[in-house]
Amino acid sequence: MRADPPIRPTLIYDGECGFCRAAIERVRRWDRERRLATIPLQDGARVAAFGIPLAALAAAMHLILPDGRVFAGADAAPELLRLLPGKGWLAWLWRLPGVPALARRVYARIAARRRCLVRGHTLE
Repeated sequence: MRADPPIRPTLIYDGECGFCRAAIERVRRWDRERRLATIPLQDGARVAAFGIPLAALAAAMHLILPDGRVFAGADAAPELLRLLPGKGWLAWLWRLPGVPALARRVYARIAARRRCLVRGHTLE
């Protein structure tokens, strides 16, 4: 992974995906205290520093915490909620039996159906 974890939590997303951009805009509105850095995966220079393969980044959002932990896709959601002012209480939902598995299936379904372009290749 990365030798120097980010100073603040960093969320990498697909900046060419309309669904992803809309979700990030909502996260930014909720992040009133500016706790989170957001980087589109198309920002190659900044993203390369994290050492995460492009295919993995294109498949799912990635949340990198200052302690070096990395969460991808639906697994990033409860961690992301804990970071956002007033949203941490929603993270408890992921402790309910079956919720993590259901969230992963829903995330995978949405990710598989979004239309985006990464380095000239359409992901499906």
